[in-house]
Amino acid sequence: MKSIDLSNVQEASDFTRPAPGAYVCAITSAEDVPEKEYLMIGYDIIEGEHKGYYTKLREDHPDWSNIGIMYKSYKSTALGMFKRFCSAVSKSNGKYVFDGDKNADEKTLVKKKIGLVFQEEEYYGNDGEKRTRLKVLKECPVDEVPNQKIPALKTIKEDEGLAIANNIPDDPDGIGSVPW
Repeated sequence: MKSIDLSNVQEASDFTRPAPGAYVCAITSAEDVPEKEYLMIGYDIIEGEHKGYYTKLREDHPDWSNIGIMYKSYKSTALGMFKRFCSAVSKSNGKYVFDGDKNADEKTLVKKKIGLVFQEEEYYGNDGEKRTRLKVLKECPVDEVPNQKIPALKTIKEDEGLAIANNIPDDPDGIGSVPW
């Protein structure tokens, strides 16, 4: 091992991940991606023992690009879910209205409160191991956060993992090359 100087390094603290459930959050960033028809929304927990969790995680892992980010599509096929998002923000912030029409400046969303319900889901890591992560399942007004049910773990069926692994295109040349 190479020699390293730890004298000016702060020791890592125990940093537990929030449990699945609903949290009062704030929108930390909002960016329109018009060519894809979605808003990229940054968020963080602002109350309770996990206050600032996603900000701290981004500071500790600056190369992780999707920490505390959700995507809200406003394509015609997703307008019902987009309306739920707009309604949750509006109901959580007094007289503030974000309706995607007259009041559609996404930058005004920053610093607004919103209730977010997090679900734990399984996924396969780059190493092929099954892991879990928290994902935003839905939004709600902040006054409804205490009444939200804790969502069940979203599992991967074992045969889905095999289907992904086996979905490699045929090798027409017979030389083991992959066409991408």
